[in-house]
Amino acid sequence: MSSSLLMAFLYAAPFHLSLPQGAANELIVLRWLHITAGIIWIGLLYFFNLVGFPTMKRLEGPVRVKLFAEMMPRAMGWFRWSALVTVVMGLRYFWVLLAADARNEGDPVLVFKWFGEWVFIWLVAFALIYPLQLPAKGARNNPFVRVIGIGAISFAAAWLTLYRNASPQSSNAHLAISVGGGLGLLMLLNTWGVVWRAQKKLIAFASVAAEQATPMPPEADRLTRWVFLTARTGFWMSFPMLFLMGAAEHYPFLGGILN
Repeated sequence: MSSSLLMAFLYAAPFHLSLPQGAANELIVLRWLHITAGIIWIGLLYFFNLVGFPTMKRLEGPVRVKLFAEMMPRAMGWFRWSALVTVVMGLRYFWVLLAADARNEGDPVLVFKWFGEWVFIWLVAFALIYPLQLPAKGARNNPFVRVIGIGAISFAAAWLTLYRNASPQSSNAHLAISVGGGLGLLMLLNTWGVVWRAQKKLIAFASVAAEQATPMPPEADRLTRWVFLTARTGFWMSFPMLFLMGAAEHYPFLGGILN
């Protein structure tokens, strides 16, 4: 169908199709990529936590090793790259929101302050959470210690982010994503900085064990535990993260409270 016939068809239709121009096109592409990649990322995270870990525990050693060696290279490829695309697209979208609020504030340079402080706060939060996800003995192996510690650090980072970003011109999307996106950044850092690092070694161990019919080395137990703890952290963080991302445009509550 030629372009002229297509345009004639559209004008003859009982509806009028009008495509937005300018920045709106970039924003819809960013949101589509962000959502699509996010579905893959969070879907795999839920699969690992709700299906993968319980199933692997029930399998016999040789079967588990062979399945792991076959499945995890592809699964981790989709998992880590979809996580990166999700966050990169989200960061660009977040920057656009911050820039709009900074212009409304009458100080366009303010976007650099907001974004820089946001990144710094959540990087510090990750550094503090990191040791709480390591396999350990004693008090640090207590689930309540881990949950309370990680929860307190995440809450403190969220509060500090809102405190530094709240102003009369801060939109609900700006504030909600500053927390939801911060949790997403923690999850990305865990994906690449913990899960992928450990899984690379486990995949190598499993490949050798499957080929040579030998047992996994002793280090595999510690790495498996580390992956499990980190994946559980991401699993629970995903719920407030998804709520805040959805609330950014559809549930205006932070802006009303803080402004």
